[in-house]
Amino acid sequence: MKNQNTNIDYTLILIVVLLGLTSLFALYTIDPYLPAKYDNQNFLLKQGQWYIIGSILIFILMLIDYDRFRQVTWVLYGIGMTSLLMLFFRFPAGIIHEANNAVSWFILPGMGTIQPAELYKIVHVLIIAHLMFSHNKKYVNQTTKTDLWLFAKIMLVSLPPMALIAVQPDLGGMLVLASITGAMLLVSGIRWRVMFGILGVVLVLIGIAVAVWIFIPGPISEFLEEGVFNHIKSRFYGWIYPEQYPDSGYQLVLAMLAIGSGQLGGKGLSTMEVYVPEKHTDMIFTAIAEQFGFIGASFVIILFFLLIYRMIHVAILSNESYGSYLVTGFIGMFAYQIFQNIGMSIQLLPITGLPLPFLSYGGSSTLTYLMAIGIVLNVHSRTKTFMFE
Repeated sequence: MKNQNTNIDYTLILIVVLLGLTSLFALYTIDPYLPAKYDNQNFLLKQGQWYIIGSILIFILMLIDYDRFRQVTWVLYGIGMTSLLMLFFRFPAGIIHEANNAVSWFILPGMGTIQPAELYKIVHVLIIAHLMFSHNKKYVNQTTKTDLWLFAKIMLVSLPPMALIAVQPDLGGMLVLASITGAMLLVSGIRWRVMFGILGVVLVLIGIAVAVWIFIPGPISEFLEEGVFNHIKSRFYGWIYPEQYPDSGYQLVLAMLAIGSGQLGGKGLSTMEVYVPEKHTDMIFTAIAEQFGFIGASFVIILFFLLIYRMIHVAILSNESYGSYLVTGFIGMFAYQIFQNIGMSIQLLPITGLPLPFLSYGGSSTLTYLMAIGIVLNVHSRTKTFMFE
């Protein structure tokens, strides 16, 4: 047996470094085109600082055997739920920050704001992986009852934070947790016939909800218009009919115009003629496509493909199911956010306000992605290989 305690995945590190450099370069080219309200902001410098802090966190996470994360998982889950409940009740009011009609941030004096929903994604992966590992270790002989019990436990820890994030409102954050949960369910060990049975029940419930909306539109329309989910309806119509709904479809039209105007080779460095709101955060892909065209956009997509491919490789190589569960959860997180962010820029999906991993500016999101990579590197570094495997 060969113990690979120093088995560092340099390929994964190189991919993340290239993505980080792409982010810093894009922010540098975008800076002159940002609105006047950002004149005093140096997003390039701030993003560089977040990358340095994140790199330190990666080093710290690499020092800890990832199996020890299970010992503090419930504590982290409690802290995460407490932070989300504080936002829900807006308490204490002095540290709650609201932007774009969403209550999703805490104010940290001297450091800006932090978004608990972003950091909670790490906790979400940890808690589900812990539940699946403990359950499969206890129930070696599977039955329909044990499969349903595992599914119930996963839902019990997943639905409360998803609901609290959804009512902030943060539909994108809620869908990321749903994608993490879905990806981890696929490797949970629940038999496929049980999974298909659960899926069938879910589809029936969705069908009933759609039928009620079609035939009895009044109550549901009033709920969507008067409740916290009013933005969902407007964004949906803005996605399907952006020209007919200029308010909600405004950003989408500009995003597609910017991407399309880049054509094959782009307009050139620091040449952007289309104003797209939030170009340095959620819409950074449009800035890359406009400047460097299809070639530049393809380069970014290839980097993301290699990132996901490498993480799948790590998950398969891991000798311990707990390590594979962790990496699978992060695969679900990254894959959905990449697909959603690029998809919403080209009208493939509705706009949900999700950042593009590693590229978009943002402290909470950047730290979350780097911490996830730190855990993936941790799993890889402690994977053992056997001569006669």
